[in-house]
Amino acid sequence: GRVMRERAVARGVLTVLDETEVTALEVDPVPLGRPRIRAVATTRGTIEVDHAVIACGVWSPRIAAMAGATIPLTPAVHQMADFGPIELLLATGNEVGYPIVRDMDSFMYERQSHGAMEVGSYAHRPILVHPGDIPTIAEAERSPTELPLTPGDFAPQLEHAREIMGELLAGTEMQYAINGLLSLTPDTQQLLGETAEVANLWSAAAVWVREGPGSAQLVAEWMTYGYPRLLDPHGSDITRFQPHERTGHHVRTRCREHFPKTYGIVHPREQWESERGVNRSPFHPRTEALRAEYFEARGWERPQWYRSNEDLVARYNVPERPHEWDRRWWSPIINAEHLHLREKVGVVDLGAFQIFDVSGPGAVPYLNRMTVSECDRPVGSSIYTPLLTPDGGFRADLTIQRLAADRFRIVTGVFDGARDAFWFRKHLPPDGSVQFEDRSSAICTLGVWGPDARSLLARVADRGLGQPEFPYGTLRHVLIDGIPTTMLRISYVGESGWEIYTRTEHGLALWDAIWGSGREFDLRPVGIGVYGTTGRMEKGYLLMGAELTSEYSPVEAGLARPRVKAADFIGKAAYLRARERGPNARICTLTMNDHVSPSGSGIARFPTGGNEPVLTLDGGRIVDSLGRESRVTSAGMGPSVGSYLLMAYLPAEHAQVGEQLQVMYMNEYFPVTVAAVGEALFDRSGSRMRG
Repeated sequence: GRVMRERAVARGVLTVLDETEVTALEVDPVPLGRPRIRAVATTRGTIEVDHAVIACGVWSPRIAAMAGATIPLTPAVHQMADFGPIELLLATGNEVGYPIVRDMDSFMYERQSHGAMEVGSYAHRPILVHPGDIPTIAEAERSPTELPLTPGDFAPQLEHAREIMGELLAGTEMQYAINGLLSLTPDTQQLLGETAEVANLWSAAAVWVREGPGSAQLVAEWMTYGYPRLLDPHGSDITRFQPHERTGHHVRTRCREHFPKTYGIVHPREQWESERGVNRSPFHPRTEALRAEYFEARGWERPQWYRSNEDLVARYNVPERPHEWDRRWWSPIINAEHLHLREKVGVVDLGAFQIFDVSGPGAVPYLNRMTVSECDRPVGSSIYTPLLTPDGGFRADLTIQRLAADRFRIVTGVFDGARDAFWFRKHLPPDGSVQFEDRSSAICTLGVWGPDARSLLARVADRGLGQPEFPYGTLRHVLIDGIPTTMLRISYVGESGWEIYTRTEHGLALWDAIWGSGREFDLRPVGIGVYGTTGRMEKGYLLMGAELTSEYSPVEAGLARPRVKAADFIGKAAYLRARERGPNARICTLTMNDHVSPSGSGIARFPTGGNEPVLTLDGGRIVDSLGRESRVTSAGMGPSVGSYLLMAYLPAEHAQVGEQLQVMYMNEYFPVTVAAVGEALFDRSGSRMRG
């Protein structure tokens, strides 16, 4: 970093002002939009700016607050001490001459620091510091981020260090010891990108040393090209948080929970214990009575499966998973619910959907500018569409309903709601011709799917639900047992049925009406484990943030339209080039040939879909012509097809049905077969959901 800084100064493209305090951030109000950063006031004067980047570590929340923005992190103590002098280390003549040792069992590390051994610990209690309590340079004994060591917190770690490095540390003294401050965030990820509240005010915060160079490049590309080219920023985008997740209470509570896991082993499906029950759908009293197992999503409690369905496990003969790790935050009930929905009918709590209404005389051209699909469709149409980055990768993936000539409804997933809302608001026309309203808490949604869905709903609906009256992909206003609803005939699980929308105050009555009419059909509640994984994957449907990222195009994801609309839209030029060039890789569904690895423990294993490498049979990496490595994006059972499914992008030479490959999971190698390329394994014609 120092060398790069010196080179930039020498070239005359950078000015460094040391020992200069930022005293204010000045913004200009923007009619009908976010305020825009205008200047940075300092102890050496005011600097007029078009953009400002807050890369101030633990001070970042204080700086952002000067402009009315939030950077949701908290400073936290990380203890470390240097012991020396050590002749063996001095003899290297280097700052670092030996590898770093990470002692995961004790949450500690040891590394050389010139002639001393630095011992660092994450084993102590969480010690959080409010950003406003960080001392000034004048007040601090050392650096403001180097607070005095609290010896009582470090004593057990010191004893352990002397035990495992007794000979090396014998005769040494503690030369330097601090409670050092580092940045923690409520979901453990970085805070990168343009802030939600202030235009052209950027965050590059919560970046640890190991992430520094890549994060700098990512933010620089974001500012230069409109979106990063290095990699997809989905998990680090600062706009991902819902308002309650930005509060100091939420930040500190979550950080207090996860600090002890900094060096711990965290399961990909592991759930938070703190800050639960913030948002509950109106169906919650009924799902709770059915003994739902809830997973949290951006504050929403979503039923993942229902223990009331335990009897289905025996009915459908669903096996357990033998390995304890693979059973965590999973249940065979998920697969049983899946099979029941395919055979009969299920109801799914979709109350966490993020819903936005777009209205006004400029709504059609605005939405056409934002989306790949044509939005000027008849009233009552549903439009599935990606949104693209300027480089033609995926920025969002959602559906739009046309409610009236000048009114549309956007429906997106709970994990993407805040990011999508930011993107839409960022691009609103400045003339006030379009209004954007968040309706997520005002409207709730139920999904009813399965072979008996139409017969069940016909008992309570005031209009016909047959194919001629209600074709697939359309919406109608329907009274269900007298409750006003909007029914959309669509399916994310590959079965005939509807998403049913109503005002939140009618939600419980809607559940009761559907539940009451479902008894003779053996209606069962079905969790997100089916909706988001097993049902989705059997149909080859793709998930934003997993298969759909800015690193891949609709052409590679199999989502290119037969024709390209006339209207210009964000990413259109890149999309046209991708269509002409063809895919560098294609999304594929793989099936596991054997859950017992010939190279491993002899126990059946089930990959989690956590970025596992896809390899050739001889163990070679698979990399496409753009340098993108093939890795698993989603994983889950396909109960109706009888195979465990993995999704991954593969270059053309491997994206062939029948291709034999292997996947590495927990350092074991499992044989897999390419079973589908850009299409579904279950009901490939779509007749079940469209009939």
